[in-house]
Amino acid sequence: MTFQVGEKVVYPNHGVGTIENISSRSFGTQAEKFYLLRLSYNSLTVMVPFSHVDQVGLRKVTKNGEITKVLNYLACGESKGCHDWKDRFKENSAKMQSGSLLEIAEVLKCLARLQSAKPLSFREKKMLDRARVMLVAEMATSRGLKDKDAVDMLGKALAKSSLRFPEPL
Repeated sequence: MTFQVGEKVVYPNHGVGTIENISSRSFGTQAEKFYLLRLSYNSLTVMVPFSHVDQVGLRKVTKNGEITKVLNYLACGESKGCHDWKDRFKENSAKMQSGSLLEIAEVLKCLARLQSAKPLSFREKKMLDRARVMLVAEMATSRGLKDKDAVDMLGKALAKSSLRFPEPL
């Protein structure tokens, strides 16, 4: 998959970023091309080698149809989760690293449901916040919304499942 300078992309487990530059570097006798990516959430700059784009999971921002699936899932989809903390954390970590917006929504809904019943551990609070940030950023980018409007849409969808959209940490 190739991207252009200025294009918005998603870097799994880190969120939406912008391709700022495409450069080449030499390592001994071998030259490698890189995407220079600036992440929106924290302005971190990441270099992703062309040869590792698929392995890393760099992808285009989700289209509108997939956003609709996410909103429907948050509104009425059944969230399942492990009862054991370690298994749940491992499963949710894998979902976050997959880069799939629907799987990130699953993590958010699972942890929001759990949070409504009992306090989350520090690590799960951080994961819930990360899922929140990633969903808001990708939805806002995909639909051309302000973050506040994306939060409102996600909050309304979760409210249909009798859950509250988590506040930022």
